[in-house]
Amino acid sequence: MSKILVIDDDLDLCLLLDKFLSKKGYNVDTALKAKDAIPKLKKKTYDLVLCDYRLPDATGTEMIERIRLLQAEASIIMITGYSDVRTAVSTLRQGAFDYVTKPLYPDEILLTIQEALESKVPAKPEKTGKDKAPPKPSAPKLKSSDFIVGQSQASQGVKKHIELIAPTDMSALVIGETGTGKEYVARAIHQMSKRTKEVFVAIDCGALPKELAGSELFGHVKGAFTGALKDKIGSFESAHQGTLFLDEIGNLSYENQIKLLRVLQERKIKRLGDTQEKSIDVRLIAATNEELWKAVKAGTFREDLYYRINEFKIELKPLRERPADIPVFADYFLQLANQQLEKTVEGFEPIVAEKLNNYYWHGNLRELKNVIKRSVLLTNDKQVQLDSLPREIVDPEHFRQDSDLIESIFQGDMDLKNVAERAERMAIIQVLEKTGNNKSKTAEILKIDRKTLYNKLKAYNIKLS
Repeated sequence: MSKILVIDDDLDLCLLLDKFLSKKGYNVDTALKAKDAIPKLKKKTYDLVLCDYRLPDATGTEMIERIRLLQAEASIIMITGYSDVRTAVSTLRQGAFDYVTKPLYPDEILLTIQEALESKVPAKPEKTGKDKAPPKPSAPKLKSSDFIVGQSQASQGVKKHIELIAPTDMSALVIGETGTGKEYVARAIHQMSKRTKEVFVAIDCGALPKELAGSELFGHVKGAFTGALKDKIGSFESAHQGTLFLDEIGNLSYENQIKLLRVLQERKIKRLGDTQEKSIDVRLIAATNEELWKAVKAGTFREDLYYRINEFKIELKPLRERPADIPVFADYFLQLANQQLEKTVEGFEPIVAEKLNNYYWHGNLRELKNVIKRSVLLTNDKQVQLDSLPREIVDPEHFRQDSDLIESIFQGDMDLKNVAERAERMAIIQVLEKTGNNKSKTAEILKIDRKTLYNKLKAYNIKLS
């Protein structure tokens, strides 16, 4: 029975999730604040933590750091309002598996939890020869780990690069924003390589506490450090003869960068606390969403390691720069959501497709997948309707103003007086635009006299063209 900890300051939400998930066979604990959750994390081991992005006494980023330090192997799902999606996406770099947006829907949250828990199960190499069981006939099913090729020139270029690099044993560096599909590219390289029947091991370096990264990568022997109660096999040993994918490699400490370089040069690993070395045969694929060369210049990333992992570079463009791919992935995610949610939605209304194509997609493919999944869940017709989309996508300009405003308040950049002044300034500018900068008409619409309007134009530094 998987153990789940729900952390949210909404008592009703905690009670609802406790009741719902308990009925689904999960062991559920709840906490209303970070200070309530920490003792539970110290006392009990959890498979998954559902955590609200905004807690009264901690931010989502702070909670991820604390959870990772106490329970490195627990999956984390952030609960957020849609106005926080841009910030929530950034927490994925810190080690969150995914995020769900409020209001929560039972089928959606259950599906995300199942995906998070399934992702913790290590991939197993396929059986070969006599041990291989005959395939069972079944209808073809889509997999959330499938690599899909878009129609854009950038996507076609990535496909060619994958086909070119896959048959070799060269190390590859995949560069792209969060959510652009770096792990999908790594898996595609593995599946097209001569190691395809061996194991693929994925490690998120951003999710590893610095104190445990060495143990996770290289393993340790019993007694190597406080808490090392038994021997542990590291990721390099687990990936022997297969492929090791290191996501967010720029987050590795300088000490672990040195160890990694030595392993790549000598093809040998030494567990922490051990005196013996072991030979390993691993194909390395690394990924980052930052410009590592800048880190090299700043002295935070080793130059020799950078060249070692960058034998071949694949760059993934953000989704907003390849709009031709949006319909392709939207259709694929629609089919995937139908399969997972047991629905039969056939497509999108034209206005919905237009909104999807015009949206900025801060979280790239990951955000698109989440939006489509929720839209399919909410759709009771043959096509996805406009009211199934989040408000930010339906009216992005209006929502961006609201979300930026709220974010500024939470970050301490604005108070209520600043908010009122900003709203007043925006109202004056918008009315001026509507009246063609007619000050008399503007003052009349705003129900103020011309003198007051002139004073506010001067105070808010509004210049008329």
